[in-house]
Amino acid sequence: MKSQLVAENAGQRTFVVVLDPDIGGASLTALGAFEAATVGWFDFGQKTFRKIPVREQCEVLSAIGDVAIGDDGKPSLHIHAVLGLRDGTTRGGHLLEGIVRPTLEVTLVEAPGHLRRRKRPELGIALIDLDG
Repeated sequence: MKSQLVAENAGQRTFVVVLDPDIGGASLTALGAFEAATVGWFDFGQKTFRKIPVREQCEVLSAIGDVAIGDDGKPSLHIHAVLGLRDGTTRGGHLLEGIVRPTLEVTLVEAPGHLRRRKRPELGIALIDLDG
């Protein structure tokens, strides 16, 4: 897993995570902090994510996820995060976006086999397919 600089604006640098195309499956954990972030709660009735913006410095108390091969044949990330706020409350959900400040320490452990994530139209999301 690497990061790639995609933009720089007024000193703020934007990176995307680039996964090795040969990674067929992995688990990950992370901790650190964000300047701001967006997590999402999946609304099964609407088959879409409800975005939960966090527009303040927050601690990444826990982030866990996986890498699996998507329907497009490429590795895809799926991360859940719990973010701690200054007043002791938390926000959590699917990690949709995060502006790292000052650091995010990610541990990626490659799985011995391949995991396959397939779109489930009846649910509106892609899930790991144990038969795939």
